[in-house]
Amino acid sequence: MLTKRATILCAIMVLVLPVLTKATPVGTMDIVYAGQGASDAIKLWGGGHSGFNTYGGVYMLDKTAGTGQGNIWPDGLISGFCIELHQWAPDTTLKYDVVALEEVNNSFMGGSLGAAKADYLAELWGRFYNPAWADGGPYSSEEKSKAEAFAAAVWEIVYEDMPTSPLGWDVTVDSSSGSHGFYAQNFDSATANSWLHTLNGFGPKADLRAVVNGGKQDYIIQVPEPATVCLLGLSGLAFLRKRKR
Repeated sequence: MLTKRATILCAIMVLVLPVLTKATPVGTMDIVYAGQGASDAIKLWGGGHSGFNTYGGVYMLDKTAGTGQGNIWPDGLISGFCIELHQWAPDTTLKYDVVALEEVNNSFMGGSLGAAKADYLAELWGRFYNPAWADGGPYSSEEKSKAEAFAAAVWEIVYEDMPTSPLGWDVTVDSSSGSHGFYAQNFDSATANSWLHTLNGFGPKADLRAVVNGGKQDYIIQVPEPATVCLLGLSGLAFLRKRKR
């Protein structure tokens, strides 16, 4: 039998436990991993990996169906950036939910991304993302290097604890406690850090969403402007033709 004091203590504990809310889908997409855009090899620590060699850069996703806001993007190739290091790209077509970026629940980090990090990512994309990194290639060494630095900056924002100012971001140092944190080697870290340090909230912000699936990697994607929807469809066809050669 619980004493009065123990009952009060239990009630307090229930009140302070974090509540992990599920992201609210605004649509769906059927997608599969279709290869890399501009990217290069990177060695990283984060998301449960230690000295993991992988590709950092643009992921190309082949969309074949959608519902709701998922149909803002035409069927074909969509460029995005991975936001889950601890899961793998989908090698078969799977249904993904389209959600607001701040609502993405990262199972490794144990909570949603949140508005502050979503704003950082939107400004990073608005200031520095280059559509040429996903135009089908071939890609120059500079394009590969920049896209790789961009991916590292994305992972820095996702996996590190929030700094007190943008100058606190550093892709070469794990600045977080416990299993959280991120750092990487063998890439242009100076460019990634210089981009992160400019994110003061006053730069242009891209209109971003996330596509999420409980068993595979989640991705950041940009909402296309109406005038570019047809161009995106055409560039996707060109990319597929180049991959089949």
